[in-house]
Amino acid sequence: MFNEPVLLVIAHGSRDPRHAATVHALVGRVRAMRPGLRVETGFLDFNLPSVQGVLESLAAEGVRDVVALPLLLTRAFHAKADIPTVLREAPPGLHVRQAEVLGPSPLLLSALERRLYEAGLSPADKSSTGVVLASAGSTDPEAIAVIADIAREWRHTGWCAVRPAFASASLPRTEDAVRELRALGCARVAVAPYVIAPGRLPDRIVAGADEAGADVLAEVLGPAPELAALLLRRYAGALRQGQLTAA
Repeated sequence: MFNEPVLLVIAHGSRDPRHAATVHALVGRVRAMRPGLRVETGFLDFNLPSVQGVLESLAAEGVRDVVALPLLLTRAFHAKADIPTVLREAPPGLHVRQAEVLGPSPLLLSALERRLYEAGLSPADKSSTGVVLASAGSTDPEAIAVIADIAREWRHTGWCAVRPAFASASLPRTEDAVRELRALGCARVAVAPYVIAPGRLPDRIVAGADEAGADVLAEVLGPAPELAALLLRRYAGALRQGQLTAA
């Protein structure tokens, strides 16, 4: 029996099957961490179930309270426009609160470091390693500024240097940031994809890292325990705010 509002995780969706598989793995970890919480998944595009379909199914079951959580690392177009539009079309009587996007958060930096250490680095390597914080990219200035701020903050934790890079819409590209860190004199260069799941743009990050000869390439964030914990933190924050996005 579920007594709390349903958590609806909203993912972008992709033609790449790895995307949905990774999203479902992450949601599975969230369920394991909070077995008393009902967690559903909806996609904006390409994959099923759609967000609208999930909302309609929940309403048909008699659910009345939902927290919609964008599976996004920055507050850009999807969080500001696409998702609110879909949520406003929720069935009458279904109260939907939109949670904040995931980033920025110290938990994300912890997850990034986890992936770098899994790829072969150790804490002892930090002072001699330059890191490329490689994100998907956005045309939203706010989102780009957030990535730059995260890179600056991460640099202060002991890395030789940290540079942001983008797979689309903005510059520099991953390969250019790798070369810049080489020129700075970092003994090794690592690429940390600041993305949740594999897909077309993450593949560009991988290609850029390979082209420029990065020493270390981390995996995407995926179902990292820090990411699952962050989803639950955003869910709790939405409940505290108590603001209805749609009714």
